[in-house]
Amino acid sequence: MFNFFKSKSNNGKKAEKPIGFVTHFYGGIEVAIVKFSVPVAIGTKLHFKGATTDFTDTVRSIQYDHQAIEEAKKGQEVGIKVKDKVREGDEVYLAA
Repeated sequence: MFNFFKSKSNNGKKAEKPIGFVTHFYGGIEVAIVKFSVPVAIGTKLHFKGATTDFTDTVRSIQYDHQAIEEAKKGQEVGIKVKDKVREGDEVYLAA
């Protein structure tokens, strides 16, 4: 007998929860504008995921109002340098 209401197993892993999302991307300079829901510092490894986006990258630089900062605060929208193209609406996760 089949149980159609059984929850799907994720092999004991917790489901990832987004910590931010991309609001804009500047392709010429490879900078993503990201609004974070938690503080994020330089050196943090992030996972960018969207319909056609799926890569990890380490935060190398963060700018707020065209000034370099060491950490993005919760709720802050900042520019971060990325190694690949991202798109508006892509979600950002902490990478494992």
